[in-house]
Amino acid sequence: MRALVQTVSRASVTVDDEVIGKIEDGLLVLVGVTHDDTPAKAAELARKTYELRILDDEASASDVGAPLLVISQFTLYGDARKGRRPTWSAAAPAEIAEPLVNAYVEALRARGATVATGRFRAHMLVESVNVGPRTLLLEI
Repeated sequence: MRALVQTVSRASVTVDDEVIGKIEDGLLVLVGVTHDDTPAKAAELARKTYELRILDDEASASDVGAPLLVISQFTLYGDARKGRRPTWSAAAPAEIAEPLVNAYVEALRARGATVATGRFRAHMLVESVNVGPRTLLLEI
């Protein structure tokens, strides 16, 4: 699994002209799943994300109670090394990815995190105002 973590002053996700998730002063997390990922990897990535010291004064979301907006993002496993057209073959199919993204979100919530989410398989408009900007790619 991969997570692209960004510090944001605000972020939101809109589906069909309706805001379905939004946060302020937290982390926008784009999560990608590959074929050999497991619920255990999802839980470990959730721990790592929530405890990541990426906020001001080297604080983590768990330290300050910062909320997270989690968006599934299969394109994190895109590969464009052989030309201009990316291949998505390393990304897990939706049937595998959706339960693992849900497991990631539930693992965050089990740690006490406030988590907003996008909608799997929906056309989402994601807006964010990055702070720093600080962006980090985590991989398990």
